Amino acid sequence: MRKSGILMHISSLPSAYGIGKMGDAAYVFADFLEDCGVQVWQILPLSPTSYGDSPYQSFSVHAGNPYFIDFERLEKEGYLNGAEYQEIIWGEEPRRVDYARIYTYSFHVLRTAFSRFSQDTPAYVAFCEAQKAWLPEYALFMALKDAHHGKPWTEWETPLKLRDPAALEEAREKYANDIAFYSVLQYWFYQQWGELKAYCNQKGISIVGDIPIYVAYDSVEVWSQPELFQLNEKHVPTAVAGCPPDVFSPTGQLWGNPLYDWDYHKKTGFIWWIDRLKRAVTLYDTVRIDHFRGFESYYAVPYGKKTAEIGAWEKGPGMALFEAVKSALGDISIIAEDLGFVTPEVQQLLQDSGYPGMKVLQFAFDGDPKSEFLPQNYVTPNCVAYTGTHDNMTLRGWICQSPSKTIAFAKRYLHCRNTGDLPGAMIRATWSSIAHLAVAQMQDFLDAGPEGRMNTPSTTGGNWQYRTVTSDFTPRLAKRIRRLNELYNRLPEPKEITRSKEMGSKEKIKEKKEKNHVE
Repeated sequence: MRKSGILMHISSLPSAYGIGKMGDAAYVFADFLEDCGVQVWQILPLSPTSYGDSPYQSFSVHAGNPYFIDFERLEKEGYLNGAEYQEIIWGEEPRRVDYARIYTYSFHVLRTAFSRFSQDTPAYVAFCEAQKAWLPEYALFMALKDAHHGKPWTEWETPLKLRDPAALEEAREKYANDIAFYSVLQYWFYQQWGELKAYCNQKGISIVGDIPIYVAYDSVEVWSQPELFQLNEKHVPTAVAGCPPDVFSPTGQLWGNPLYDWDYHKKTGFIWWIDRLKRAVTLYDTVRIDHFRGFESYYAVPYGKKTAEIGAWEKGPGMALFEAVKSALGDISIIAEDLGFVTPEVQQLLQDSGYPGMKVLQFAFDGDPKSEFLPQNYVTPNCVAYTGTHDNMTLRGWICQSPSKTIAFAKRYLHCRNTGDLPGAMIRATWSSIAHLAVAQMQDFLDAGPEGRMNTPSTTGGNWQYRTVTSDFTPRLAKRIRRLNELYNRLPEPKEITRSKEMGSKEKIKEKKEKNHVE
């Protein structure tokens, strides 16, 4: 079935409190998507952000971002009063997230709410039991970070850094209240996210979530499970992740994430990855895996290098990982981010896995009519077509910053006389493609310029800040998007038709049972 999606992270939702939250505005956005006839809401990782405010560099692969916890819902439950959060100045610009201010005030408000929470609450006790595989270590990790003024675990005293059992037990007793605080935050997060996701699903809207292939060095996973990674006896990486030099980055990209010890993972039957994906599919309906090519082979840079110019390609786990995942979890819904340096071996892995890959129209206009990103060259509808991703410039910004040859080719291809018509034409070309799912950023439907860009890869500062305001989501815009979905056969089936089909199926099943009974 053909569908359309809109890409916008929770942080970008309208909010009076500096950053998008899982409150009323999120539910209004779900209503807006329904009015548009959009069946997919794609978001970025829900993980807590760390250095650089990136959701792709998190303290935990399982925890949710406390910034998204809605204060108004906590007030309704009796944990806050309005004056405790409404009188705070959360930022000066309604369209930008001020992360420094959010960090300063959010935890203060949340600690106030925590002081009124009973840890004997049955639902909370049940939550802690259900999440015991990861929650206690995460809460301890965050409590210790607070005790060390936010310093990475690599700068803690050696007994804690190397997880001496006596030191850990002493820390659990000493910081019991802080550990409980971080546990309660996760309870609230999971509770609010579960309610929002259920609301979306009831409206026929599925959630596409995102998980990065790698974890941050300063994360609870690396600290508590060093055996999963390529580390020495002092828990220092022997090599880190990156990308080799290319025409866009002469010195390559040095990401700095620890690399997995794939031999160890294979010996365990890939249980860590199975558990990670099992939790991901409870948070999302579909999981987009970032940097899919790293499962075929990954670029390893010796630890300590200042650039990625010196490195080597190493073999990844390949299909063995995905066969183990399928054996354990069945056919879960996954999108493979297969962009970047894609070799025939990566293409084969994608084909063998059966996962849909990605086609980004902004990459299509290099003048080559054989480009795999041009819609006429899509070889299968089992793909996801994007106008651009969170790492791309907005369409309006793209036409302003692209070389004249690129724009000239795009205009020829899209039958545009005026350059200003290109953004709309690119959306239409994406929607008209054979791809089962077509996705555009919310910024592009709002015709945002360069100020709407979510992230510029290989840069720090100024990213992940884009926000919308309530007045953006007008009935007129919803009608325009719905017409687009109608024109390109991406509307959901009418509910009455769906119900009649279901009734027909039930009657056929009943008839078959009766026939079998007679026979």
